[in-house]
Amino acid sequence: MKKLSMDELNRKSVDEFKRSEKVPVIVVLDNIRSMHNVGSVFRTADAFLLEGIYLCGYTPQPPHRDIHKTALGATETVMWKYFHGTVEAVKSLRDEGYKIIAVEQVSNSISLQQFSYEQGEKLAVIFGNEVDGVSNEVLPLCDASIEIPQSGMKHSLNISVAAGIVLWEIVRIRI
Repeated sequence: MKKLSMDELNRKSVDEFKRSEKVPVIVVLDNIRSMHNVGSVFRTADAFLLEGIYLCGYTPQPPHRDIHKTALGATETVMWKYFHGTVEAVKSLRDEGYKIIAVEQVSNSISLQQFSYEQGEKLAVIFGNEVDGVSNEVLPLCDASIEIPQSGMKHSLNISVAAGIVLWEIVRIRI
């Protein structure tokens, strides 16, 4: 077994990334506090060639060294927009034909492994604040809510970990 070199990994350049066909998924970050979490989600969005990220409310925006520290350049490849409020972002996405999905533990949430969608369907996936989750005013605007099954005591994951798990489950079928 030999670790692959950077050349052997066949990574895209920034220009190649920007020209590539994207997976029609927009990640919506609803009032995320941590710049490291934001940077990590950028890096995940780059890894899975997602369409973009919407940063909402007090979610930090690039450029910032703490975002760049975990994004490792993904803020240069992944398209992002800022919205003053998540409701505004969700309404914009709905007008563009996106199915709106919250990642939240609510009474009628669907287990991640049972979540299904049409091939080619445009999805907007909302990840909420580290303490309060997806905002109460946003939940009624969602078409569905999915949750990651958990068996331990905490029943919560760091937002960057949750994003990696959920986004992989959504894109793995398309890859």
